[in-house]
Amino acid sequence: MDLLDHAFMQRALIAAALVGITAPAIGTYLVQRRQAVMGDGLGHVAMTGVALGFVLNTSPVWMATLVAAVGAVGMELIRSRGRTSGDVALAMLFYGGLAGGVMIINVGGGSTTNLLSAMFGSITTVAAEDVTAMAILAAFVLAVTVGLRRQLFAVCQDEEFAKVTGLPVRALNLLLAVTAAVTVTVAMRIVGLLLVSAMMVIPVAAAQRLTRGFAATLGVAVAISLAVSLTGTATTYYVNAPSGAMIVLLAIAVFMALTALSAPLARRRARAAVAAEEVCTGDDVKV
Repeated sequence: MDLLDHAFMQRALIAAALVGITAPAIGTYLVQRRQAVMGDGLGHVAMTGVALGFVLNTSPVWMATLVAAVGAVGMELIRSRGRTSGDVALAMLFYGGLAGGVMIINVGGGSTTNLLSAMFGSITTVAAEDVTAMAILAAFVLAVTVGLRRQLFAVCQDEEFAKVTGLPVRALNLLLAVTAAVTVTVAMRIVGLLLVSAMMVIPVAAAQRLTRGFAATLGVAVAISLAVSLTGTATTYYVNAPSGAMIVLLAIAVFMALTALSAPLARRRARAAVAAEEVCTGDDVKV
């Protein structure tokens, strides 16, 4: 395959694989606790970090990770207070991060072209040091999402019950928020900050069409995400399209296909359940 002859494509495919694994790994928990749009908000906040990275001539990935992590902690503290004004505060945080990024890079003499590649992803911007940083961050995400899966699932399922069992709910919530922020920056180069939320949600939603249990959903979601990430990145090489848009559109196509296939299966399962219930009812009447 000629695309593998190019070093930038090798780096892009490695980065795409890291995105494909990490995005649904954290997204499964966010969907479970109905925070599917959290990645979108963190993407806005991370934009300030990207701009600071370019202006200060440091790694945009690491700077975006730092800023997004701080933003994630702020988001979680606002959410935990549960006040009505929390939505307004979150909106200001989200859009303030986006506006701050644009302003910082303009004041610093940079080009908004750099921000555009971060917003929507670009396979040509993946440098060797970016792959190293992404691999380290991806290892952290997997260590948290897999190593603490029982604790995180308990917190996402029922916070009050988790508190009763003695779990450190506040610490786990903060860790989950920071892990989501790290995932956003892992996906920045390939999917883009404004589209990363889609890769946290769509593969999980597609997997739920086929599975019921949490572990099965997580496994299938990672498989779907990995497949569309690699396929979308490879396709981008041939059609010269934005990698983030291509990957997300493929994920949506998979979701629609699985939805169409799962509908007849769901109807058959429902009929089978009704028939079984009727048989049990009939047996009870005879007794």
